[in-house]
Amino acid sequence: MSCQLRWLVWSGALALVLAVLPAAVTTQCNPDPFGFKFNSGQDVQPIFEGWASNPDGSFAMYFGYLNRNYVETMEIPVGSDNKFEPGAPDRGQPTFFNTRIHRKAFSVTVPRDWGTTRELVWSLTVHGTTERAVAWIQREWEIDPIYGGRKRTAESLKNKPPTMTVDTSSTIILPDTLTLAAAVNDDGLPTPRQSPRQPAVGQETPPTLKPLPDQPEIPVNVPSIGAGGRGRGRGGPQGLVLGWVVWRGPAAVEFAPATIDVKDGKAVTTATFTKPGNYVLRGVANDGELTDQKDVSVRVNAPSNRF
Repeated sequence: MSCQLRWLVWSGALALVLAVLPAAVTTQCNPDPFGFKFNSGQDVQPIFEGWASNPDGSFAMYFGYLNRNYVETMEIPVGSDNKFEPGAPDRGQPTFFNTRIHRKAFSVTVPRDWGTTRELVWSLTVHGTTERAVAWIQREWEIDPIYGGRKRTAESLKNKPPTMTVDTSSTIILPDTLTLAAAVNDDGLPTPRQSPRQPAVGQETPPTLKPLPDQPEIPVNVPSIGAGGRGRGRGGPQGLVLGWVVWRGPAAVEFAPATIDVKDGKAVTTATFTKPGNYVLRGVANDGELTDQKDVSVRVNAPSNRF
């Protein structure tokens, strides 16, 4: 090969490398595609979170779910796309799925003779993808669903769960709203903190995370109010609270507010609907440790000519 030809070959190779290099550098600067956050179009992953023994010898299997979307909520009616197997497909699971993760959302009771190899499977099909949670009684999966293995204090040992009743209408006509008036009784334990928990020394200011310059904008997360407990944030409610969620229904419901401090044994909120249909609204009273829940069935009718 002549010197001139060799020079042309090396020049061509160098030009090719320089042409590809900017694209490679740009690719390396892009965020990990597996770290993308999606507004919609993703599926829902059911989760088996463990089992616990009941006083009568039966077992409670606890389930939650992860809606991988940050904005899209969805209804998945009980049936081929939302079912338990074996046995009855309806085990009280939700049919309306709020965004992101919901831990120990419900439990399914199985008999004492269930055995250690028999499985209970919850399947969800969303956007053509089927995900499953497989539950079985294996020793390593036994959990403490209330205290999480924490050591109980003398006050905790005396604590009794709250009790609640709900007074509301069972039928409304759009655009009417629904008033949910709950009466909640509790023993006042555990004693609520009088002020928010103070951060540890050196942790007074939370970290600030800055995205890469070319990182896609993170979608707005439409918050779903969990049914549990006191506010976990520094300014969250302390003591006895009542939370509302849509358990079953064709669309999201706006609760104003969704989490209420119980005052003088009462907690009132207003539910606003956007779509007619049959709904199950779940209210959960929580004293910080123990809970009581009530389901309210509501028929929402389309607007009609009242005159």
